[in-house]
Amino acid sequence: MVEQRNSIAEQDSRTPFTRPGFVVAAVLVVVLGLLGVIAAVRIGRSDDASTPPATSSTPVGTPAPTGATADPSASVCGLAGSVATGTLTAAPTAAWEYQGTTAYPTSPQFGPGQSAPEGYRFCFQHSPEGAAVMAANALAQGSDPEVGARWAEYALGEGRYRDQLLTEIGTVTGAPDTRIKIAGVRVLSYDGSSARVDLATRVSSQNQNLVLSAVYELVWQSGDWKVSADVQRPLDTATIPDLSGYLPWGE
Repeated sequence: MVEQRNSIAEQDSRTPFTRPGFVVAAVLVVVLGLLGVIAAVRIGRSDDASTPPATSSTPVGTPAPTGATADPSASVCGLAGSVATGTLTAAPTAAWEYQGTTAYPTSPQFGPGQSAPEGYRFCFQHSPEGAAVMAANALAQGSDPEVGARWAEYALGEGRYRDQLLTEIGTVTGAPDTRIKIAGVRVLSYDGSSARVDLATRVSSQNQNLVLSAVYELVWQSGDWKVSADVQRPLDTATIPDLSGYLPWGE
């Protein structure tokens, strides 16, 4: 029995789903935590704990808010419906489109409200629903090698780890045999200035099928939801047994 367990352990150590410190690139992958499913990106290394973080830089291509007011809740593209507190009681109503093989939600109410010339989508409603739709779009855009890096420049917020995270994103490598499907959502916290969105995803790769939780740390900056750069792990992932506790969501 001991020998059998050791054999299983050795087999698990060779599979990308069990390699600690790796993540699926849904950005950063920031997108950053799906244990090597789509992109093997190292985020928040434990050996960097004593290293002073790099000074943050201004996101490239960030649209400037319009208008004379400096309302921090105002949307960068004018989406109405700002909400200071709340949560999700139902999954956001949305149409689903595909980016590669990954479906993402789109809604005239919740976003994305605009597309940049570089090809990425941005501008999400200042609400729990908008934060959820942003996280789902992050999963799709961050895993697309065509726009992922440019999207990350915009979507990664200002913060102490921004430069470090952007540098590490450059190590992303693709896994073309991987398929990710959003299956559920819940908002763990929301106060208008930040949100923690938990996406339940079904992941298939290398003849394995898993259900994963991907928790995005989001902040409201410059009129849009951004991935937080004030933490070293802005996306945290873990395997889960089922979809209990999630609102069903997906195409």
